Amino acid sequence: MSRAAVFFGTGYEEIEALTVVDILRRAGVETMMVSVTDAKSVTGSHNIKVEMDALISEISFEQIDVIVLPGGMPGTQRLEACESLMAQVDAFASQDKIVAAICAAPSILGHRGILRGKKACSYPTFESHLEGAQVQNEPAVTDGNLITGRGMGTAIPFALAILEKLQGKEAADKMAQTIVY
Repeated sequence: MSRAAVFFGTGYEEIEALTVVDILRRAGVETMMVSVTDAKSVTGSHNIKVEMDALISEISFEQIDVIVLPGGMPGTQRLEACESLMAQVDAFASQDKIVAAICAAPSILGHRGILRGKKACSYPTFESHLEGAQVQNEPAVTDGNLITGRGMGTAIPFALAILEKLQGKEAADKMAQTIVY
């Protein structure tokens, strides 16, 4: 079974984070909600508090197949400021393990040089942060082990792209049909 970890910093975009959690769990992917704060309850950018499954200090990255970085402000900045998470993002990228980021969060990958020569997308005002990327105007873009999404309105195609990478196109298409997308 595949395992995903969605990382939450205070000020995350609720729909981007929770849509991924919901769709992956519906598909049977073991999906953890992980706080990069020192608290198990994390508040989103629209003041919605969500109880996490674990703190980042409690998880083993060796048991994770995909890292998911939701956007939102200042959530994206808080993810990027988490040194232990950034070390794992770099490690996953260098090992061709799946890293997915949506909205403002692909800027993190751009800042770290991970997007050089890759196709990627982000929230329009963050496109200048996709350093070295071939910027695409698509809801979600998969290039090798990297998956990026444009924003809240593209959370479903972003989540389905992650599911497709983990379980194949047929599983993603079936999920899209199941949720009437």
